[in-house]
Amino acid sequence: MDLIMGMNSGSSFDGIDVVLAETEMDADGFPKAPKFICGGSYDWPDDVKEIVTASFDNKVDMIGLNRLNYICGAVFAEKAVQFMKENNINPMDVKVLGLDTQTIYQEQPDHKAIDAMTDEQKADWPHRWLDGPYPAGMQMGDSSVIANLTNIDTVTHFRSADHTWGGSAAPLMPYLDFILFRKDEKPSMTLNIGGIANLHVGCKGRRDMFGFDTGPGNVISNYMCRKLFGVEYDKDGKIAASGNVNDELLNHFMHHPFFDRPVPRSGWIADYSAEYIDGVIEKFKHLPKEDIIATACAFTGAAVAKSMIDNIPEEIIKNTDKLYASGGGTRNPQIMKEIQARVPSNITVTTSADIGVPPEYKEAIKFATIAYSTIHCVPGNIPAAGHASQYAILGKIALAPRHIKGGAQL
Repeated sequence: MDLIMGMNSGSSFDGIDVVLAETEMDADGFPKAPKFICGGSYDWPDDVKEIVTASFDNKVDMIGLNRLNYICGAVFAEKAVQFMKENNINPMDVKVLGLDTQTIYQEQPDHKAIDAMTDEQKADWPHRWLDGPYPAGMQMGDSSVIANLTNIDTVTHFRSADHTWGGSAAPLMPYLDFILFRKDEKPSMTLNIGGIANLHVGCKGRRDMFGFDTGPGNVISNYMCRKLFGVEYDKDGKIAASGNVNDELLNHFMHHPFFDRPVPRSGWIADYSAEYIDGVIEKFKHLPKEDIIATACAFTGAAVAKSMIDNIPEEIIKNTDKLYASGGGTRNPQIMKEIQARVPSNITVTTSADIGVPPEYKEAIKFATIAYSTIHCVPGNIPAAGHASQYAILGKIALAPRHIKGGAQL
């Protein structure tokens, strides 16, 4: 068995998760389902967090972004090394480290426009992006900085390969779900609740899979908690539990233009920006603050249910008895309660712990698994879910100093 490490810092930007797992290649040419060994979570340094947060709002110039790429790489490396020291892990024993680094910008593909392009138009590669229909994104965290400081072969920046073929590359969770469920006869449905929530159907046939963002996870609730209560998030959902869901506000949320996009669709924090949420708070300032937080949690649940019913075939929904949730949002009982209350009644909302995957670490395990696939030249995208035109090997590989040969290592 090979030891693999994964890291994650998502759109909620509430910390860096690190995991150690083990896996090996299976007879069918894919990795075996990874076995979780240990994990840890770490805070971003305050001075770096300030710059990253500013970059979300396009307030960092070119020079600042260039330096931020190296800075974030150094932070990721620092936390990975701290994790290894705390858990007595020798980097020489780790086969690969996988992380997408920190996304600061993301564009969704215009699938309709891409489908309408002629072969000649698609062959004009620069105009895939000059004319705008192909997706793009930016992640902060230089691959070589991380590989050199950790002394582990590192795979980062998984999305651009899928973007090249018109795929949304978000969410990336369908690949891990394929690895987990590919030997099951019956499809399984999963949900990841980070800053943005995404829904997936995993099964043995990659061509039958689904994966798309449903709307907000905890991004609205977290921002409102900071704005209205001066706390980073609603711990244990206590603020939301003390309020009541307001139907008028919920109806306002449900008319967000995000729902006009066809799947596969990707959400980003720009969809639920400070400007948008501040406008909502101002419009509904007559409501008790607790009701606003309660309704934000209800919005997450309503968005999941609507996205499921509108986009997953009815036969799959009818044959699904569990929805395996993961991500930071699972720690908010009110969000989980609202999802359970709004999805079809035959589905029980539980967590990925039921299938041996700690919900708080599933995303980091995902990146470790994709990285392991990358170094074995196995494609890590799911075209049926993201609508890429072909399979692609995801990520950029940076080799560790331990591979230096020819007497050059001093």
